[in-house]
Amino acid sequence: MPIDAAKALAAEPRTGEISWNSKDVQLYHLGIGAGLPATDPDELRYTLESRLHVLPSFATVAGSGSPGVISGLSMPGIEVDLARVLHGGQSIVLHRPIPATGTATATNRIAAVHDKGKAAVLVLRTEVSDADGPLWTNDSQIFIKGEGGWGGDRGPSARLEPPAGAPDRTVERSVREDQALLYRLSGDWNPLHADPEFAKVAGFERPILHGLCTYGMTLKAVVDTLLGGDVTRVRSYVTRFAGVVYPGETLRIRMWPGEGSVRVAVSAVERDDAPVLADTVVEHT
Repeated sequence: MPIDAAKALAAEPRTGEISWNSKDVQLYHLGIGAGLPATDPDELRYTLESRLHVLPSFATVAGSGSPGVISGLSMPGIEVDLARVLHGGQSIVLHRPIPATGTATATNRIAAVHDKGKAAVLVLRTEVSDADGPLWTNDSQIFIKGEGGWGGDRGPSARLEPPAGAPDRTVERSVREDQALLYRLSGDWNPLHADPEFAKVAGFERPILHGLCTYGMTLKAVVDTLLGGDVTRVRSYVTRFAGVVYPGETLRIRMWPGEGSVRVAVSAVERDDAPVLADTVVEHT
C-alpha cells in the first residue's frame, strides 16, 4: 500500500528555518488578486511596502511554498501519484499578526491519516515560531484518490450545518486568466495549475486554480468587507474545498456574520453557482 499510516504517524517531525520578506508578501497578495484598483488606498496596504500589512492566509506559502500539499507527500510512509492528489481542506490559527519580514522555525508532521474508503486523507500540521514565540499553526488536509480502503479510522466529519437565512453580504471577485500562473510563483508548483496535458491526466478539462488561491481571495474579501480591512483581527480561518475554480471565472462570496465569527460560502458564478468553498469560518476579534 502506498500509504503506511503507522509509519507516517510515527515519523519524527521535520524542522527547518523559513524566511520571507516584503517582496514575498507583495507577490502573494498580487497572486490572490490584490491591487485593483492599483491606486486605491485600501489596496495599497497589500501592495506598497511602506504601508504593507500581511493577510493571514500568507501563512500557507511563507518561506517554503505550500507546506501542506507538496512537502507532505515526501514524508515517511507516503508514496503517491501527484495526479491523484487534491487539497481537501485548510485551517490556520493565528497566534499573533504575521510580520512583513521574518525568519522562523517551521515544524511539519503528519497529524492524522484517515481512511475515507475510496480515498485517503492526510492531515499535515505545520507549527511556526520565531524568536518571540508561536506565530501560526497550519493544518492541511490532503485528499488522495484511490488510496483508501485499508480499514483505518474515517476521522471526523468537516461538515457544518448550513448557515440560516440569506447572507448578510455577497460580493463577487473575478479570477484572471493568468491567476494560477501568477499565484504559483509563491511556491506551489503543482503542474495541475499550469500544464493542460497534466490537468487532463488528472481528470480536468484544463488547469484549475489553486485551492489556496481561492482561500486567500476569500479571506481578503471578508477582511475588506466586514473587518474594516484590519488583518490583525483574524484569529483563525478554516475551509473545506468543495469544488474547483477555473481561471477566468467569477467567485461569488456569501457571508453570514455572527458574534466573533463569519460563516462563508463560495461558488463559481458561471457554472450555476457550483460550490467551491464550504464549511468556511473566519473567527475574529
